[in-house]
Amino acid sequence: MFDAKSQDNPMDVAVCPMHAPSDHPKIKPAKVGVLLANLGTPDATDYWSMRRYLGEFLSDKRVVDYSAWVWQPLLQLVILTKRPFSSGAAYKSIWNEEDNESPLLTITKKQTAAMKSRLEDIYGGEVVVDFCMRYGNPSTKSKVQEMIDAGCQKILFFPLYPHYAGATSATANDQFFRALMQEKWQPIARVVEPYYQDTAYIDALAQSIETAYAAEETKPEILVCSYHGVPQRYLREGDPYHCQCQKTTRLLKERLGWDDTQIITTFQSRFGPEEWLQPYTVEEVARLAEKGKKNIAVCAPAFSADCIETLEEINEEIKESFEEAGGEHFTYIPCLNDNDAHMDALSGIVQRNLRGWLD
Repeated sequence: MFDAKSQDNPMDVAVCPMHAPSDHPKIKPAKVGVLLANLGTPDATDYWSMRRYLGEFLSDKRVVDYSAWVWQPLLQLVILTKRPFSSGAAYKSIWNEEDNESPLLTITKKQTAAMKSRLEDIYGGEVVVDFCMRYGNPSTKSKVQEMIDAGCQKILFFPLYPHYAGATSATANDQFFRALMQEKWQPIARVVEPYYQDTAYIDALAQSIETAYAAEETKPEILVCSYHGVPQRYLREGDPYHCQCQKTTRLLKERLGWDDTQIITTFQSRFGPEEWLQPYTVEEVARLAEKGKKNIAVCAPAFSADCIETLEEINEEIKESFEEAGGEHFTYIPCLNDNDAHMDALSGIVQRNLRGWLD
């Protein structure tokens, strides 16, 4: 409750609580924050920017869970000596030069603006919408602090990963709760669960595929659903990622009315010597070409926004593997990004998660 004399103040003006002494700290009107989170991005493509970003990413125990005494010397003395050059070149090939930022950052800004517009139409000024990155900038900690400073006493944290994995959803949540640990007055928090089987998400995926197929003179013979990979042992250790990816493909197949010959599941972005989830996309597209499939399409259902793994890895490296094996026509179907069906789906998920807070 706020003093009646404050009622003419703008909604974002801090005032003393009713009946409080005049020297009481002023408090902003209570709001609800919706914080979208994605993986991250380097600040630039130069060596030191890439090294900082890769160092933060590859030092995360959720991403690489080897013992630090084994992993860190290899990372600091070998990998981070060489990899920033190759990764920087890859990022440079897709960099948004106009805004001097990565495509992931550009798209996430657009998604945030679209989400803000939808929620403002429903809830007015009661909701603060923003985004953060697990690695790089803007950091999770900085955005949590901004929301608290804006008066958010409740925060809905939304990792933009359809499928749960320890190396994506869990580490994003870890960082969010670490940020809350720094606050004397913690906001009430909720976390959005993975939405790999959400009907509106599946429908948005299907619409994007139907649109892409309709634009092709010759319909692709098979659709490759390429998901980001994780080590095979993660599945044995209880990570549900593999099963959730398989279910998304099955639901997508059913929504499209296809049979098993028209769609397959593969995994990309293998790193290190371990066995990862298979089949590997880069090898599977070559096998398809060798078996006579000359016209294929590839989509990436696990990515909410196009990024280095889609724009460079799929549309360059994986495409090259297919063509070198005799493939003739390779169609990459972009991620859902900020298209209306996708943002409607994400907005619906947010609205369900705000029930009881804002109705």
